[in-house]
Amino acid sequence: MVTDSEIMTVCFTGHRSIPKKCAFVLPGLLKCEIEKLITRGARKFRTGGAIGFDTVAALCVLELKEKYPHIELDLILPCKDQTRGWNQPSIKTYEYIIAAADRVEYVSEHFTSWCMHERNRRLVRGSQVCVAYLAHSGGGTAYTYAFALENGLEVINIYDILEE
Repeated sequence: MVTDSEIMTVCFTGHRSIPKKCAFVLPGLLKCEIEKLITRGARKFRTGGAIGFDTVAALCVLELKEKYPHIELDLILPCKDQTRGWNQPSIKTYEYIIAAADRVEYVSEHFTSWCMHERNRRLVRGSQVCVAYLAHSGGGTAYTYAFALENGLEVINIYDILEE
């Protein structure tokens, strides 16, 4: 557990698909949780650039940078061709996030069998808190969630808050 006086790095992990009933309230709830973390000393926020929760998280951090200019958005992306197969609006949002981010790191030049897994591990390493949207076990989100717990991170599951 991180004490209130420490500067924290926060990573995000979550599903690509978010049900409409959650999608409407998720940004507001997520911004509230991010603000709580900022008051506790969070300064760096890391996301992996995927469609869905990663995108919502990145956009929330960028919006909050207007109020808290000292916070930073770091992107740890699996590969430079991550958007292969995405629709144009998703690509446009992705490009906006990359342009607005403080740092962008790529795991690999091109998609490989391991780049997503390595991206998830890098998100967790060096972070003290993981904010997740984990609605079901399985897939990269469940792996990253478990990896964060194994590595002693404080984990906040937004899905659990939404269900309350």
